[in-house]
Amino acid sequence: ARDGGATHARGSRAVSRTDAGHYVCRATNKHGSAVRSVVVTVEYEPSIGETGCPARRLWVEGTPAELACAASGNPPPHVACAKLGDGQDPPLVSPNVTRAHAGTYQCRATNTHGSALRNITVAVEYSPVAVSLRVLPSANVSRGASFSVECHAEGLPTPTYGWALPPANNLHFATDNRSVAIAGAAAANRGLYTCTATNRHGRRASSVMVRVDGEMGCIGKVGGNLSITATASPAPSHLVESRLVLVASLGSLGAVTAVGLAAAGGYYLKTTACKKGEYNVRDAEGSSEAACLHRQRHDRGEIYGIQLPQP
Repeated sequence: ARDGGATHARGSRAVSRTDAGHYVCRATNKHGSAVRSVVVTVEYEPSIGETGCPARRLWVEGTPAELACAASGNPPPHVACAKLGDGQDPPLVSPNVTRAHAGTYQCRATNTHGSALRNITVAVEYSPVAVSLRVLPSANVSRGASFSVECHAEGLPTPTYGWALPPANNLHFATDNRSVAIAGAAAANRGLYTCTATNRHGRRASSVMVRVDGEMGCIGKVGGNLSITATASPAPSHLVESRLVLVASLGSLGAVTAVGLAAAGGYYLKTTACKKGEYNVRDAEGSSEAACLHRQRHDRGEIYGIQLPQP
């Protein structure tokens, strides 16, 4: 009888794992009885289940990792795990888990009766890295043009994005906040654009400087009208006056009128210069009395001018 249970008849049958246990054998005749205890052990090949060996694991970069996998079997099986495609066993216990540990591993349980296999997928989470910013079409933007700043970062879980940038009313952020578009660039859009990528393991930021061309400049016609020009950094007064005299001499205005306009132009430039060294010609924009154009001179920087119609 097994563990004091019902008596089993003698004979043979197929053994199963449930046959293992403690048995009591009792022999009896008219003169008495004899008792003997027997422990029955059933050996069997290995098996690996989800409970002792989950098919998906999650590691965090920089933390210890151990790819343990429990298997059943008798005798107790030996379990070894290797990353598929590596050709060798990876370090399964490490103080510095890296993203290179991510992948599919195969665990094999073996004893004298056979073996069992189980695949395990390992994902490695990590804080955002490689944050990069890209300005399209360029970080040097012409006033009135449109541009966008895009942010990209690697990380698991997928990072979320935040921005620190010059405040303006012409900003449009993408749905996922990975980019910001600016239409009709103005001076308010100049400055440092910083993108911060964040997930539950940390954050990282990157910045880019965006430059927007200065005020709209004017290059007037030489002829019927007088063209007054000034560099982005104020030029010496004798250079300004020389240019005014030269341009005026090419016009159709009389000498007295040219001199008067030159003096008035010099007074305008001196009294409306910005503190940063740029001449303020915003007042001329959109005016019916002035027409503005802009050009770039490599030898003297940006050139601005105000075209004044002939009285």
